[in-house]
Amino acid sequence: MTVEFAVVLPAVVLVLVVLLGAVVVVDGRGRLELAAATTARALGRGDATAAEAFAAIAPGATRRTWHADGLVCVEAERHAAGPFAGLRVRATSCAAEGGR
Repeated sequence: MTVEFAVVLPAVVLVLVVLLGAVVVVDGRGRLELAAATTARALGRGDATAAEAFAAIAPGATRRTWHADGLVCVEAERHAAGPFAGLRVRATSCAAEGGR
């Protein structure tokens, strides 16, 4: 093994860890978006299974719901996973109330 390789290897590993961590954060954000949208639609229709759907799609996330101007909105939030666990990830979605 050459000295150059030994010097470059930790940098390459660090870059790969950061890239993989970024993919995990983006995937988590997508799950939060899906959970917020699904829950908003379910609440807009008046389904009683909205809380169960939210918990199944985004376990460990918190949910905040509000109604405004004929819309029901859901905000989902949780800590990111992986090397970026200190970050909070948030997603919001709204749907028409009453299934209109």
